[in-house]
Amino acid sequence: MSKKTTSVSLPTLTATENQQIGERLRQFVQDKEAFSPNTWRQLLSVMRICNQWTEANQRSFLPMSGEDLRDYLSFLAESGRASSTVNSHAALISMLHRNAGLPVPNHSPLVFRTMKKINRVAVINGERAGQAVPFRLADLLALDKQWSGSQRLQELRDLAFLHVAYATLLRISELSRLRVRDVMRAGDGRIILDVAWTKTLVQTGGLIKALSAQSTQRLEEWIRASGLASQPDAYLFSAVHRSGRALVAEAPLSTRALEQIFSRAWDVAGQQEKIKANKNRYTGWSGHSARVGAAQDMAEKGYPIARIMQEGTWKKPETLMRYIRHVDAHKGAMVEFMEQHSD
Repeated sequence: MSKKTTSVSLPTLTATENQQIGERLRQFVQDKEAFSPNTWRQLLSVMRICNQWTEANQRSFLPMSGEDLRDYLSFLAESGRASSTVNSHAALISMLHRNAGLPVPNHSPLVFRTMKKINRVAVINGERAGQAVPFRLADLLALDKQWSGSQRLQELRDLAFLHVAYATLLRISELSRLRVRDVMRAGDGRIILDVAWTKTLVQTGGLIKALSAQSTQRLEEWIRASGLASQPDAYLFSAVHRSGRALVAEAPLSTRALEQIFSRAWDVAGQQEKIKANKNRYTGWSGHSARVGAAQDMAEKGYPIARIMQEGTWKKPETLMRYIRHVDAHKGAMVEFMEQHSD
């Protein structure tokens, strides 16, 4: 894209129109709890990056024309951003314009063609969707043999966390929000967790997640050893001080701290297979690994897509299919047809 490109001039807004847009945006900010914290952070990041680009190239940020949005998205792609990132920028700019009561530039055929081109070129050039290295049931059981009964409080916490992460298929942010008071008992004594809400499920009834007998035992061992049983408002997976005691904090463990649990597990498991980096990431287990691994294990055991989606609170089948696409590849109709007629 040439920097000399100039955009079509937008109609000048009157003082009244500017005031109305400002009021709509103030209301938008007041209602930010309607969106997840991650969505809001992403929106602010996109606004900052896009505004810097428009100022540097003498374009209009709000409202934005279809021509300017086309050039901005092309700039992102040419700067090496993944096509999924470019799509996110386009969607969030659309969201901003809608809530400001402005025409959405994404409706322009220029933008449609540009996004189609970006996505097509990315695929042809070998770009593939990133996917966390799966943390499977066999991995969990192997770690259980090494960490169960440990005298180190951190290892008891890490093992309990991995059990809960795998058993519930919760996202890492959802696991971090669990509190001691969310731990309840089923009639047979096994633990059930009262999950207030998830990324895709926000309702007053919440979500109930049950643990197996073994996962129940590991979580009980952590709660008992940490002394958190008497702290109902404490976060279930708290920090562990180097002196060997649990710390009750006002905020949940950070994503980075929880990701480090997977990193330590990877090191302890002594994985020998060298993982090729995907988008400069995913060379070991990460925050999404238990969720991916559990979905793949269920698919291999023949559980229907609908049941796996329910367990992982996925709304769209295509999202789940990205995780399990390699699991059922050999079960395709053509493979079955040819093998039946190969004799």
